[in-house]
This record gives sequence, structure tokens and C-alpha cells, in this order.
Amino acid sequence: MKKNLFLSILSVVIFIISGCSVNERTQQNNETKTSPKQLEKPKEMTKVNFEVAVGDKTGTITIELYNETPLHRDNFIKLVNDKFYDGVLFHRIIKGFMIQGGDPESKNAKPGQQLGNGGVGYTIPAEFNQSLYHKRGALAAARLGDAQNPQKASSGCQFYIVDGRTFTAQDMQMMTQRTGYQWTPDQINMYTTLGGAPHLDGSYTVFGEVISGMEFVDLIASQPKNSSDRPLKDIKIISATIVK
Repeated sequence: MKKNLFLSILSVVIFIISGCSVNERTQQNNETKTSPKQLEKPKEMTKVNFEVAVGDKTGTITIELYNETPLHRDNFIKLVNDKFYDGVLFHRIIKGFMIQGGDPESKNAKPGQQLGNGGVGYTIPAEFNQSLYHKRGALAAARLGDAQNPQKASSGCQFYIVDGRTFTAQDMQMMTQRTGYQWTPDQINMYTTLGGAPHLDGSYTVFGEVISGMEFVDLIASQPKNSSDRPLKDIKIISATIVK
């Protein structure tokens, strides 16, 4: 049986209860002391540009990688520098939820080919941080589900960007009651105003965010697709580059 990267059953149930009619699965595949008078200057965050083609339109999505998730950050930078993402498709899109890419098998994939199983032969340990959450525009790592992957280790290459939708205060309260997860007032405000995917918090590693080009993320998410959520017309990452 194919091992796709997908959402845990609990996450899916919570999302459905929150008002989504689609069963969604996000698919696959180590301290330094400083003197109080000599605090290190915060390290500038690395930025990545994705140039993407949607039909006859091209656009740039700029992502900032979080320093709080160094394993994911460094791996992503390595893959970008290795040109791993050049020519890869956004192979799974769900409007109001997310767009997913990074499957190496999507390069030169045939029309209708099932995607989402490809990888790089390794995973990355989860780097959960409650201050990093699935707000609209968040960049996070896809992974195998809990049954096969109880440590919640991330795919070495597949990622998703949250398109998201807004949730009501009641939705957030229900999710807290069902999961025990505690969101801060600021996070709740974000989810009820700008939106996101709160049901994924604490289960998938968020390691960056879109700082420019969300309108293009929205465009990608709204494209026609098949029953497997693959766009009917390929949406290709032309190039991924580190912003100098």
C-alpha cells in the first residue's frame, strides 16, 4: 500500500467539525551562553524566492525561514541551493486550506499521475514551537501520518503553504476543548480575522512564512483540480533561489 503523507485522523475530524466539507490530508513520503552585556545580535532570517508559473502567468512568492527551527531551515536552504525544487510542481491544492509541493516525482509527471509519495530518503525531527503556528501564509513541513510516524518527523522535502480560512471564536473554543491545545489571545485573534489552519498546530512543524506574494498563493489554491486535488494544469516552480 502506498505511504502518502497525510493529516492525522484527529486533525481531519477537528477540521470537519470546524466547518470543512473536505477530508483533507497533508501528504508526505542539535546552547550558547552570552554575557548580559554582550548579547548576540539576532540572526537575520533567510529569505527564499519561488518563481511559479500558473498558466500564462508567472509570479514570485517570497518566504522567510524561521531561525527557531534550524533543522528545517538549514535543510530547506540546502535543497534550494542544490536546485532541488526547480521544476517541481505544486501537486496538491485545496482552496481555504493549503497548497503543497516538493515531491521530486512531480518533475515531468504524466497528466493525472498520483503524486505525494516522493522523498529524499530521510526525515527531519519535529521542531514544534508554540509561537510558530499555522496562520495564513505559514510554511510548514508535510509528513506521514501518526500511525506510521508517531514522532511526527517531517518529510525531508515536501512542504505546504497555508491558504487558510477564518474561524470563529466558538470554533477555536471547541478545538481547545477537544484537543487541549492552548492558543494565545493573539493567535486566536489571527485565526478569527486573517485566518489559517489552527487544527494543524502542534502536529506539523511550521518553519517559515510568506512575506510577499500571498495573492499568488491564492491564485494557485483556486485553480481547477481533479479528485486527488492535483491541479488539472501543472503549476510549476520554475526556480527557487536564496535572496541575497
